Amino acid sequence: MAATVTSTVVPAAIDRKAVIQRIATQVILLGVVVWLGANLINSPSQFFSAGMVGLNLGMLYALIALGYTLVYGIIELINFAHGDLFMLGALFSGFLLTTVMGQDHAGVLGIVLLLVTVVATMIFCGGINVTLEFVAYRRLRRAPKLAPLITAVGMSFILQFVGLKWNGSTPKQWPSVLPEGSFGIGDFQVDYSLLAVVAVTVPVLLLLRWVITSTRQGKAMRAVAQDQDAARLMGVNVNRTISFTFLIGGALAGTAGVIYQQVVGTTAYNLGFQLGLIAFVSAVLGGIGNITGAVLGGLLIGLIQGFNDGLPYGFGQKWSQSVVFAILILLMVFKPEGLLGRPTTEKV
Repeated sequence: MAATVTSTVVPAAIDRKAVIQRIATQVILLGVVVWLGANLINSPSQFFSAGMVGLNLGMLYALIALGYTLVYGIIELINFAHGDLFMLGALFSGFLLTTVMGQDHAGVLGIVLLLVTVVATMIFCGGINVTLEFVAYRRLRRAPKLAPLITAVGMSFILQFVGLKWNGSTPKQWPSVLPEGSFGIGDFQVDYSLLAVVAVTVPVLLLLRWVITSTRQGKAMRAVAQDQDAARLMGVNVNRTISFTFLIGGALAGTAGVIYQQVVGTTAYNLGFQLGLIAFVSAVLGGIGNITGAVLGGLLIGLIQGFNDGLPYGFGQKWSQSVVFAILILLMVFKPEGLLGRPTTEKV
């Protein structure tokens, strides 16, 4: 009786690919460290200022990227209308705070009304997103994946048209109620606007984490993300859970819109397309579908842009978006699942 001996052989191609990925990652990281170190030595104050600008951008991108990653995580849809929802949030907040409430200068009343505007804009954008899910996406959940993707692009154009009629074809300026100026930390200066961004963004992110990890609805979201049919058999209302996810994503886009309108002070009808793509890159960088990854990706992209635009040894502002999409290309080649994502296999 002959014995059968089996062995497991790891294909050499897989080993080579893993080695190439590790070497490429180490080379890129080494280059980034050398670049940052040279800039820090050359001008510490400029380095700090660029970092603060990047942190501002990063928190904005993180809020928008979370909307992409939440929706993708639960129904595997890239909602390309999400960036335009952010644009409508910026327009709505400026209109509500300046035109309706008549507040156009800093002060205690301005801060109070700004908080009211944040809540109102979250409701406004969340409501629009839920409506989009019900009207445009719900019937296409079991359709081929290209169908909802094309629908999302179509909804993006519709929201852009609304923004064009509301904002006009040229950028519109809005006053800010945030205090001007800065305060010192040693030899460095920090703008008060950064404190305002942190004061709005951090509580929103903590609230989101609590909702997803500690509430009944958050557990339902995680169950639906794992398996819709199994969640339905366990008594989860799948339609309501998906609508709730769109509500949260829209609210986050609205929050980002308020921040942008107050810090930058300018809105445009195509604003969502530009920043939405960068936020999408942030979500992919962190690992789309991963909430922590979306925040990490947003902060990293923001810091990279801030350092590139504001440091002496950088490509400069005109290359800012090119740098972002170069990162996306490198990521797709060497680590397509993102920094915190997991490799997936196609079901057959």
